[in-house]
Amino acid sequence: MITYVECECMIHDSHSLKEKRAVLQRVLSRLKQKYNVAVSEIDHQDVWQRTRIAIVTVASSKASSEREIENALKFIDSFPEWERTETIRELI
Repeated sequence: MITYVECECMIHDSHSLKEKRAVLQRVLSRLKQKYNVAVSEIDHQDVWQRTRIAIVTVASSKASSEREIENALKFIDSFPEWERTETIRELI
């Protein structure tokens, strides 16, 4: 089972692309280390307070795939530097 999620996030305290990238790199690298997911920024690379990331996981069952994505989303929400504003989920 493949679960794909796109998340749009706002980084409110960012005042430059350099600050945005610092926050984004910290979150994405920890997410990759802690969970069995692939993650990447897929949109708004040139905007300094907004990002869209994609998270994908592959598992043998729908339940384990969804659980991994839910844990990853909770982890993303634990960072006070940004706010998740939109989430699109797809099961394949």
